[in-house]
Amino acid sequence: MGQNNAVGVAHNVETDLGSIRIADEVVAVVAGLAATEVPGVAGMSGGIAGGIAEMLGRKNLAKGVKVEVGEKEAAIDLFAVVHYGVRIPDVALEIQQKVKEAVERMTGLKVIEVNVHVQGVAFAPEEEEEETRRVR
Repeated sequence: MGQNNAVGVAHNVETDLGSIRIADEVVAVVAGLAATEVPGVAGMSGGIAGGIAEMLGRKNLAKGVKVEVGEKEAAIDLFAVVHYGVRIPDVALEIQQKVKEAVERMTGLKVIEVNVHVQGVAFAPEEEEEETRRVR
């Protein structure tokens, strides 16, 4: 398996009618979307830069995911930020299951591993305190 950093063709299938090509980025986006749909996941992380996890929006889901794709198999690394208070092992296990299921169903690739790297914890924004308001 060669490493594909969300660039190039991940999966190529020849049929009687021609060929079907699935780009690496498609595999990464499918994995990222499946991960963000898991309750307890605040978002995907672009990695640690200066000790701070950069939260990425839906447009950049592939950047929080690294894929290694062979002819028939895929290995996936996800970099996630979870909500404060969740049980991290449970959330990570559900991420693994949902990502494996989504990638296999949508691409036809066999997912041999899904590694979840929890890069940070997101806290709920603090509500404005009543006494600091000037106008009521």
